[in-house]
Amino acid sequence: MTHAMLKGSNVPLDTAAVRAVLRWTPGSGVPDVDASALLLGPSGRVRSDEDFVFYNQPRHPSGLVRRLPKKRDSKGLTDTVEADLAAMDASIDRVVIAASSDGGTFRSVSDLRILLYDATAGPDAEPLALFSVTAETGEETAVICGELYRRGDTWKFRAVGQGYPTGLIGLATDFGISVDEDTQDAQDGRETPHRAPGAPDAQEGSQEPQEAVAAPTPAAGSSDLDLTVVHAPVPPQPTMPPPMPDRAPAYGYPQGTPAAPQGPAGQPVHTPAPAYGYPQPVTAPEQNPAPEFRMPPMGPQFVRS
Repeated sequence: MTHAMLKGSNVPLDTAAVRAVLRWTPGSGVPDVDASALLLGPSGRVRSDEDFVFYNQPRHPSGLVRRLPKKRDSKGLTDTVEADLAAMDASIDRVVIAASSDGGTFRSVSDLRILLYDATAGPDAEPLALFSVTAETGEETAVICGELYRRGDTWKFRAVGQGYPTGLIGLATDFGISVDEDTQDAQDGRETPHRAPGAPDAQEGSQEPQEAVAAPTPAAGSSDLDLTVVHAPVPPQPTMPPPMPDRAPAYGYPQGTPAAPQGPAGQPVHTPAPAYGYPQPVTAPEQNPAPEFRMPPMGPQFVRS
């Protein structure tokens, strides 16, 4: 039997492991939703950054809490977190199940709900509990959907529905997570895109938009976590080839117009265009006929008798 839960209600869990499934309806203008989990001690805070399971750190070092890949089914999209409660360390008092939106607020997310299953049961088993998560102000970008908590030797699940307008960063820091400074700057509106190792710096004054690329996942024990959602880098834009140098005109093409001849006073000399089939005029002035010109001697056939 499935317990339809209201905000603030709780239900006991008689199972060794649970699977918390977030489900929502995708569509145009609907932001993507990511599930995450925080393992809290009795103080209500994480013991270290390793106690945060999310998209850039999908598995706890103990292996007892893990985030599964997203799936699409007939009812929408799902993102899942599994927790092995029976083997959980005694220093873990609560496991908070949260959701964060990427690309908008939860005002635009339809039919967001969390379903709790017995992870040891078959795939066709009914959910143990169901809680519909609704936005209270419409400005939430992260929300605590529910929490698994100890009561003596047993575990319970509580429906929470507490929203955060500061996103996953605000939620995580409230529970003691150290957030990477560049990620915090981007959240505050001071865009500081990450650059993959070895990538060239953007040239100063460039007008090309740069797509943010997430830094590599921090190793275990890192003091800061990068909560930047991973995006594919934008491929470089093709550039236009340089202009071709001036070349001499090819054979058969009109040549450049020669400079007009000038007279002694610097005035241009008008040279009429030659008619077709007639000999071309000489450019330099010459005496015609030349002084040394002589007629050839006549042959005998031209001498009068």
